[in-house]
Amino acid sequence: QVQLVESGRGVVQAGGSLTLSCAASGNIASINTMGWYRQAPGKQRELVAAITSAGSTNYADSVKGRVSISRDNAKNTVYLQINSLKPEDTAVYYCNARGQAGPVNYNAWGHGTQVTVSS
Repeated sequence: QVQLVESGRGVVQAGGSLTLSCAASGNIASINTMGWYRQAPGKQRELVAAITSAGSTNYADSVKGRVSISRDNAKNTVYLQINSLKPEDTAVYYCNARGQAGPVNYNAWGHGTQVTVSS
C-alpha cells in the first residue's frame, strides 16, 4: 500500500501564495497518478490538480492559471503551488495517489491539511 503525508497548512492572506507538499511512502513504484483534492465546508470533495508518472497534468477549471502541480520522483513528493489565493480557496486539501498493486487498483488518501485564506 501507499501512505501519504501532507504538509504546508496555514492561514494565508488573499492574494498570497502557498505551497503544499505530499510525501509518499510504501509501494511507490505502483503509483500512476498523484493529485490534490479539496473539500470546503458543506461542499463535496473536488479535484484541484493531478499529475501522472509521465508528468502529464490536469487542472480544475476553477484554478487554472493560479495553480501548479509538480512531482519530484527522487523524493517521492508532489507539490501544489497556489498563487493569487482567494477566500474561496479555503478548504481542507487532500493528497491522493492512484495506482495498481498486482491485480488490485487502489485509491489512497492523506489525512488532509487545512488552508485558510483570509480576506
